[in-house]
Amino acid sequence: MDEFKNLKIKDLNEDDRPREKMMRHGASSLSDAELLAILIGSGSRNETAIALCRRILQSVHNNLNELGRLEIKGLVDGFRGIGEAKAITILAALELGRRRKLSDTLNRDKIVSSRDVFDKMHPQLADLSHEEFWVLLLNQASKVLDTVKISQGGLSETTVDLRIIFKAALLAKASAMVLCHNHPSGNNKASNADIKLTEKIVNAGKIMGITVLDHIIVAESTYYSFADEGMI
Repeated sequence: MDEFKNLKIKDLNEDDRPREKMMRHGASSLSDAELLAILIGSGSRNETAIALCRRILQSVHNNLNELGRLEIKGLVDGFRGIGEAKAITILAALELGRRRKLSDTLNRDKIVSSRDVFDKMHPQLADLSHEEFWVLLLNQASKVLDTVKISQGGLSETTVDLRIIFKAALLAKASAMVLCHNHPSGNNKASNADIKLTEKIVNAGKIMGITVLDHIIVAESTYYSFADEGMI
């Protein structure tokens, strides 16, 4: 029966159809909900694709980074009208966006500011639901020799072994490094544990002749820089 069929984009008035709107005015004219609606194609029995996508976005405070952290099961179980195929399509599109942003940073090899580090590491860390600790290994010209993941932990912490950090630095023949980790909670402030760990690594670096230039904490769309705050 018609009353039980999924509401599709083609059932909307032509002016409200996101595909036609995109063709006439370009992708930038569409809202996030309209772009997602193009991906899923149809809504549920009682909800259009656009309305469903608005509801999905509202559940993550209209934050695409938070949406990218969801799992397939969370989308399927949380929203009527979203099956595995639609959930996979949404998350695949967000992953492509993350990789596009990551690829934009590949040619930015020289680190001259905290923002350079954030721009380079944000695509790697922003969508994670767990903490990861990375180091950027630099030569004397501040060019990146290597970017190394040191550890992976839980929601609020990860264990960092200084021996692994300096082994990677020595193998790369680095003269300097920048520390970087994420806060999945969105809090961009340094914790006491972050401060103590940074001090240990800085002091070890002085002994090894490897300068720790900064420690960046990535938190969604913001960051904290130890160097900018006078903490290093």
